[in-house]
Amino acid sequence: MPAQVKDGAPFTARPSGNRMSYIFSKIFEAVTQPSTVLLLLSLAGAVLTLRHQGSRWGRRLLIAGVGGLAACAFLPVGTWMLRPLEDRFPPPGPLPEQVDGIITLGGAIDIDKSEDRGIPVLNDAAGRMTAFVALAQRYPEARLVFTGGYGSLFPGKTSEAQVARTFFRDLGLDPRRFVFESASRNTRENAVFTRQLVTPKRGEHWLLVTTAADMPRAVGCFRAVGWQVIPVPAGYHTMRNASGFTPGLVTGLRDVNWATHEWIGLVYYRLRGWTPSLFPEPER
Repeated sequence: MPAQVKDGAPFTARPSGNRMSYIFSKIFEAVTQPSTVLLLLSLAGAVLTLRHQGSRWGRRLLIAGVGGLAACAFLPVGTWMLRPLEDRFPPPGPLPEQVDGIITLGGAIDIDKSEDRGIPVLNDAAGRMTAFVALAQRYPEARLVFTGGYGSLFPGKTSEAQVARTFFRDLGLDPRRFVFESASRNTRENAVFTRQLVTPKRGEHWLLVTTAADMPRAVGCFRAVGWQVIPVPAGYHTMRNASGFTPGLVTGLRDVNWATHEWIGLVYYRLRGWTPSLFPEPER
């Protein structure tokens, strides 16, 4: 892992798991995406039906695959799965007058396109970046932290933190206010490495900004390392009063994939001991 700078002294970030477990988690995530599963079921059913006329299993697989794709296209399956995640941490009430620091998690930058085009390119999670900028302007004395390294199984030469540095500079934020954490590969490492970098003190107020659906797992990770942050969810993808239909197959599958990733992530992180509870909730 690359060395980073903490108060002028370099330290080496250590990953939260070995390389093989990280590779396994990425492969497992890819093969359990509902869009992949439904497509494979449809293809398998079609092949069996064509090769074996009257194949009962072929019909069953084809119905399951095509039926699942149709459900994602015409029913709000993704909304049903995402809404409990997005509603778990509501927008905070009045924020403290004094904020010591603001953290935003990586995941909103399309590394491959940014590297290819030479300019920052954001993805569907861009709401966390704009919310972070608004809070940075509201609290001009707060320390600013971006945490995000290489989340891909086959990373390129550029980290999210490098692209974010350019993005925030171009928006006019003072680079002297920033700490960039560039070694993390997942949310657990976001929390661990950021805490090592900024060493928060007791009684300080730190805001955590990330996409609303990601907030339960993110808050759980920060709590697990002994850091009580104030969650500020951003980038909602569902409406509380949505209609009974989704805009189409692409949007429906995107939301179902995302929600599945988060629900499986909550279970996996709890089993690894990376969060203190299965479905973290707001402090009472």
